[in-house]
Amino acid sequence: MTPQEIAEQFVRAINAHDLDCLADLMPSDHRFIDSMGDVVEGRDTMVEGWEAYFAMVPDYKLEISRCFVATKGTTEVMLAGKASGLYHSKDVKPPDSSWSTPVALRAVVRDGQIAEWQVYADNEPIRQQIRTASV
Repeated sequence: MTPQEIAEQFVRAINAHDLDCLADLMPSDHRFIDSMGDVVEGRDTMVEGWEAYFAMVPDYKLEISRCFVATKGTTEVMLAGKASGLYHSKDVKPPDSSWSTPVALRAVVRDGQIAEWQVYADNEPIRQQIRTASV
């Protein structure tokens, strides 16, 4: 598979909330970098992270509209589109809890897996839902 196909498969696994597929696509030293620059290291830790995120946003979805591939030392894939979902708090969906935001994603592909996944997005839409739910 090409690096683009691997990145697209990772997106499909995210959209399907398929933790087994996500785990298969991450090496043991996988790195996740969120939009605040925080780094999470390790496949097992990230599988737990994805599981928790899918519980909070049970219909989380990425819609990709653009994809760019660059090879320079490592193979990087850049994806652009939209992230969206409904925020749930303690299994209760607050009214009007939907959110959507533009997103850019950077994937470093190594040996057929996503070695690094970085998210560039404005988290304010979901933060607003969290604030509304806690009131």
